[in-house]
Amino acid sequence: MIAFKKATENDIPLLRQLAEKSWNSAYAAILSQAQIEYMLAEMYSHSEISNQLQNPNYHYYLILNDDNTAGFIGFEFNYESATTKLHRIYLLEEFKGKGLGKKALIFLKEKVVETSDHRIILNVNKNNPAKEMYESQGFKVFKEDIFDIGNGYVMDDYLMEFEL
Repeated sequence: MIAFKKATENDIPLLRQLAEKSWNSAYAAILSQAQIEYMLAEMYSHSEISNQLQNPNYHYYLILNDDNTAGFIGFEFNYESATTKLHRIYLLEEFKGKGLGKKALIFLKEKVVETSDHRIILNVNKNNPAKEMYESQGFKVFKEDIFDIGNGYVMDDYLMEFEL
């Protein structure tokens, strides 16, 4: 059974652990280990996640599969006018291919319908095979961009959207 549990401050260590495990498997063939470590330190520090959890529009949910924590999803309502941004969705390697990512996107769409937003956007690395999963769920590329994230690193991404 798949369930979603709203994350709290108490879940920050678990979120950080899930991010580290999923990033080291998902991005090992795409990014250098040094860039993975840099991005994890920047995006998943305790203080960064704590600040996000204090934003009333930013939500983290743990993705549970038969009471096992399989990953998490993080999104922000009103990121832009009438737009929710899917900031992160990560699954541990052993839970991939079981439909959890698709169920998490359905969950996100249901949450967005409860707001005044009518669009969901996300960034996905151009070499990330997850792009196909997003496309299978109705997301379309609307732009490509390269983002300087500091320390000499960039993110070379597709920007994708889904209209509700």
